[in-house]
Amino acid sequence: MALSGCATGGGAAKPASTAVVQPVALPTASPAPTPTPKPGQFAVIRGPTTFTYQGETEQGGWIRGQVPGGAVSATFDGEELSFDSAGKFFAGFDRDAGPIATLSATLADGRIVTSPITVRPRAWQIERVNVARRTGGPSEAFMAIRRPELAQIAEARSQRNDTDGWKQAFIWPVKGRISGRFGSQRIYRGEPGAYHSGLDIATGESGTPFVAPADGVVVLAAGDKPFSLEGQLLIIDHGNGLNSAFLHASRLAVKDGDVVKRGQYIGNIGSSGRATGPHLHWSIKWRDARLDPLLFLPPM
Repeated sequence: MALSGCATGGGAAKPASTAVVQPVALPTASPAPTPTPKPGQFAVIRGPTTFTYQGETEQGGWIRGQVPGGAVSATFDGEELSFDSAGKFFAGFDRDAGPIATLSATLADGRIVTSPITVRPRAWQIERVNVARRTGGPSEAFMAIRRPELAQIAEARSQRNDTDGWKQAFIWPVKGRISGRFGSQRIYRGEPGAYHSGLDIATGESGTPFVAPADGVVVLAAGDKPFSLEGQLLIIDHGNGLNSAFLHASRLAVKDGDVVKRGQYIGNIGSSGRATGPHLHWSIKWRDARLDPLLFLPPM
């Protein structure tokens, strides 16, 4: 959460100034604890003079970082950026993110520090097929079922729980053959179809257990009433706008509201919903940005 407050004191206010500085792509040591501000003072973050971060600065990637010392608020591409009491933050780059993302912080003295980040493009797996894309869209009967499901998914992903999973190094929920990659897409006679929004991991059989890749809170567990497309669906909030969704399970071992730890058993792989065989479809979102799970993981 960004810290803010009201400054007091006499004299005319000085106009704010803007400094554009490059962020530093290096991990930084944990800053000293932030002192409790006195009434009427800003709660000031102590730390470096600009943004520092580490992560994957490419489409579908992410960064974890530290806001500049003295920051009382921050934005990422113009939207408010949440950070904790030590100034730590998380941000992600959508699959179709543009070439530049901008971090900006307002300091307690009114100065503004702006830091651009170059976002590397990806060479996505594209399949061009010489057939026309289906027309007409889904039937009204199907949408009568689908709309409430989409509303539940949106509500679950909008939750913000007090959990620090977003700060952790993620682990593989299960190991197996990668049968579908994030961002892959078909082009139907020049018309693009929807891209693949997650990472598919196949183990060759149904029932293989999978675990939580990071700490979090279960915000949706559709085990008793599987969804039309996702089947038995599980969504975990990792905090700070970051969440994981796991599709097509044969069994879920957790329920709504459960707190889970990294490495904890949470379900079994299956082929429920619209799936051609048993596999785990794992997708990650940060706010509205779809991220590549493979960029969170060590080599298998």
